[in-house]
Amino acid sequence: MTLRTAVVGGGTVSGVHLNGLRQNPRTELVAICDTDETVAREIADTYDITPFFDVEAMLSEIDLDWLHICTPVQTHLPIAKLAIDAGVPIQIEKPITETYAEFEELAAYAADAGVTVSEKHNHNFDPAVRAAMARRRRGDLGEVRGVDVIYTGSSRPDDPNRGPWNFELAGGEFEEGIPHPVYLTLRAGGYPRSEEAVNATTALFDDYDKPFDYDGAQIQYVTDDEVLCTTKILGGTRPVRQILIHGEKCSLTVDLLSQTVIEHDRDYKRSAATRALNNIDEAGDRLAGTVANARAVARRALADDDDWDTQRMLNAHFYQNDAESKALLADDPDAMPVPLSESRWTSYLMEAVREAAANPPGHPMEQPIDAE
Repeated sequence: MTLRTAVVGGGTVSGVHLNGLRQNPRTELVAICDTDETVAREIADTYDITPFFDVEAMLSEIDLDWLHICTPVQTHLPIAKLAIDAGVPIQIEKPITETYAEFEELAAYAADAGVTVSEKHNHNFDPAVRAAMARRRRGDLGEVRGVDVIYTGSSRPDDPNRGPWNFELAGGEFEEGIPHPVYLTLRAGGYPRSEEAVNATTALFDDYDKPFDYDGAQIQYVTDDEVLCTTKILGGTRPVRQILIHGEKCSLTVDLLSQTVIEHDRDYKRSAATRALNNIDEAGDRLAGTVANARAVARRALADDDDWDTQRMLNAHFYQNDAESKALLADDPDAMPVPLSESRWTSYLMEAVREAAANPPGHPMEQPIDAE
C-alpha cells in the first residue's frame, strides 16, 4: 500500500516536498494545488500529476491519504482545517501557524477529529544531528547539564527569499527561519519545565523600510531535568550554526554547516600538553567528518531516484518524510518523528520572542486615563 499524497503551494520550498514524495516508495504523488494556475500546471506537467487551483475542490474530487502544506504561514490554519474536515493527515511547513493561539486552535481541532498533524522539522534529521542525539540517548555524555544553539547568519527581515507575505510578520523573513534553531534546542535539550521558565530577549540592530520589531533573538529556559538551554539567533552576520551539548562525561559540538560532530572528552585546561591535544582532537574530528561528508556526496551523486535508502539517509527532508510515511501506514501516531508537543513548544517560544520584541525593557507602557 502507498499513501496517495498531494502538495498545496508551489513556492520556494515545495520542490523538496515534491521530489521526496515522488521518490518515496511508500507515497504516490498525485496532485499539486496552487492558486496561480500557471504555476500549478507547470508543476503538474513536470511531475505528471493533476493540477488544482482550489484546496476544497481538490479534497472533494480525489481521495488523499496525506497532504503537505507549503503555503504562506497566514494560510496554514484554514487549509489545515479543510484537510482535517476531510480526514486527511497533514504535514505543515514551519512555522506551523502564525501565532500560538492559532496553534492551540489547530491542535484542538485535529485532536477532536482524530487526524494526525505534523510540522516539518528537517534539521532534527541532519546526519550530524542524528549522530549526536544517538550518543546522547546511549548515555555517552553522562548527565547533560546544558545545551546552547547558535544560529547566526539568518536572513534579514527584509530579505525577499520566500515572497512578500513574510514582510507581514513582526520579524519578517528573519522570523520565518526562527523555528529551526528553536526545535533543535528542544530536541537536544528537552522541553521547558513550564511556560514561566521561559525568558526571551530581542534586538533590532538595523533600520528597515518596513516596521519590523526585531532581527535578533535569544531564548533561555530550564527543563524538568535541570538542563539549562539557550538559543541565540542573529540576522545580518556571517553564518555560524552549532549545537553545543554539555555533558558530565563528554560534550559535543555539532556543526550544522559542515555536518561534523566534535567531541570534547578531555580536561583540556589541565596543562599545555592537553591544550595542544584539544586542537589535535578537534582537527581529527573535523577531518573524519569531512571525509564522511565527501563519501556521502559521492554516494548521492551515484544514487538514482530509485535508491531511496541512500537518498533518505543523506537528505533530512526525505528522512523525516520516510519516517512519517511509515507511521501513517502503520496507523501509529506515536511513531511520528516530530511529535505535536515539539511543535507546541516551538510555537510557544516563538510567541515569547514576539512578545519580548513588542515590549522591550524600558518600553513605555500605556498610561491609564485619569478618572475625572
